[in-house]
Amino acid sequence: MAVEGADVVIVGYFSGKQKDFAALMDTAAQEMTTRGARVVGRIVQRRGISDGGVNKMALPYSSRTLLSYGKVREAAALCEQTNADAAVFLPPLTERQRHVLTGMLGCPAVSLANAPPAD
Repeated sequence: MAVEGADVVIVGYFSGKQKDFAALMDTAAQEMTTRGARVVGRIVQRRGISDGGVNKMALPYSSRTLLSYGKVREAAALCEQTNADAAVFLPPLTERQRHVLTGMLGCPAVSLANAPPAD
């Protein structure tokens, strides 16, 4: 997906132990801006803050959506409120996740990890 001129929501998924997640979100926002997109929102899903979560960190909340159901609803609301053209996920997404998330978010779900570099 070409992001030049697009309004995007950035979605991050991070371990609770990862203290620099805000800097990673800032870096992603800067990359989107460099590609000509306008960042209109950010959503962060943190995992592994509790003892039970730490043991499950390697697993997504959902194999269908990566995120928890509540976080998907929050992202969908933000995409709708901002009229986002796309939701850009920091982690890689499977084809199935992209398809399911696109339907749930009301705009294309794409992965920054799989996106071609800026020219």
